[in-house]
Amino acid sequence: MRAFDELTEREMLALAISNEEEDSRIYGDFAEYLRTDYPDSAKVFDEMAAEEDTHRRALLDLYQGRFGKHLPYITRREVRGAPCPPSPKQVIRRGVDAIRAAASTMEHNASRFYRQAAARTTDPAVRKLLGDLAAVEMEHIATANEVEGKRLPPGKRAAEDDHAQRRFVLQIVQPGLVGLMDGSVSTLAPVFAAAFATHQPFNAFLVGMAASIGAGISMGFAEALADDGKLSGRGAPLLRGIVCGAMTTAGGIGHTLPFLIPNFQLALIVAGIVVAIELGAIAWIQYRYMDTPPIAAAAKVMLGGMLVLAAGILIGGA
Repeated sequence: MRAFDELTEREMLALAISNEEEDSRIYGDFAEYLRTDYPDSAKVFDEMAAEEDTHRRALLDLYQGRFGKHLPYITRREVRGAPCPPSPKQVIRRGVDAIRAAASTMEHNASRFYRQAAARTTDPAVRKLLGDLAAVEMEHIATANEVEGKRLPPGKRAAEDDHAQRRFVLQIVQPGLVGLMDGSVSTLAPVFAAAFATHQPFNAFLVGMAASIGAGISMGFAEALADDGKLSGRGAPLLRGIVCGAMTTAGGIGHTLPFLIPNFQLALIVAGIVVAIELGAIAWIQYRYMDTPPIAAAAKVMLGGMLVLAAGILIGGA
């Protein structure tokens, strides 16, 4: 994958054309699904799809005037950190509220892309068109929110700061959850393997501390280097790296600290309780911030954690 800053002006325009075409087709799918039960909302998405197609033609005319007819194939899936829209089928299954939220996110991402692209070009005509499109996409956010407004009586929907919530999830919750899951689950095997192999709680404590700190450093660097945040809106790489690394370390240390208890059996019992609390917290965060059904979130986390724990016990007791 390539970084956004590595794209040439020609590739940025080609990517913008590809994005507009894909977004138009997604809005068309949303409109078709809503047409029977929510005709007003369907009309909104029909208009948005048509306008995205207008943007595509304007970008294509500008591109052909500068670079000719050949349009290189490039999609946002080939650009590191570029947010990709979800499959329309997956969104539609979750209902009209999910459709509205997906559309709002798509428009935020499109506006951010055009602002970043405009800042990198020196051609006045290209810069003006990209800047205008960034402004138009921000106007679409209000249009997308009309979908809920048309369905609910005035005053029924509590006001919320969507932008602040989105930034919090992208910059704090997501990297923190990744770190917590890695730290809590990946360190189970070495800690409990050391405990059952030696029956010395302090040995398990030393292994757990080494594994937790090492994993925290590794995950922190991996998160910081994975995405510069310009297109994804995930914020400063340093902040995400610190959050991810700290939560990875915390996840591992949680079930490591009980092994400071000299009594082996008691240390195991306390560590087991801490593991259950950690896995429950991960499942709750997935449910609260990632819209994962609670039963599915708990089942996946518990199953993965128990398998890793069992592996450690089996290896240590062999």
